[in-house]
Amino acid sequence: MKHLKHIILFATLIFTSTLTLTCSRSDEDLDVLSQEDISNIILNVTDDATGITQTYNYTVNSATNPVIKLTDGKTYTVKTIFLNGNEDETESIKAAKDEHFLIFDFQGSHINFTRIDDASSTRTDEKKLGLITKWEVVKAVNAPGPELTLSLIHDAISVSEAQNGTAFGSATGGETDAVATFGISN
Repeated sequence: MKHLKHIILFATLIFTSTLTLTCSRSDEDLDVLSQEDISNIILNVTDDATGITQTYNYTVNSATNPVIKLTDGKTYTVKTIFLNGNEDETESIKAAKDEHFLIFDFQGSHINFTRIDDASSTRTDEKKLGLITKWEVVKAVNAPGPELTLSLIHDAISVSEAQNGTAFGSATGGETDAVATFGISN
């Protein structure tokens, strides 16, 4: 009888351990895209007048940054794409759109900026992520070393689309999932 109790106790311990291991959850939120999960940030810049698209590919940890060529007085439609290798992470960002927001900081350039996202990339608070934007270039090179710093923010307490200094958009709280720097030239 004691032998049977030990077998039952042993079987219960193994079952409980297996159940605990298979049902455990990672503490990490599966939606969080860390900088390591984003290898490339691509800007497809389309000249509204000609329809010609130029692609600028920022590679994380690259020694050089791509330089976006803009012409004063022109308007461009810009689509932002996030990749992890060959996998498009943009859809993951859209799927968790209430947890993401893009900030575009144009330093040394005078650009009128508008978010034109469709419903797939507009948050429930009506703030547009910034995956599709319109750039009206007043002066591409307005100061030495013009550049765009693009930041993908995750899980901010609040976000604003308003211009804040040279940046279009701001966030309170949250973490930065990815940052890319692009030069700007004429």
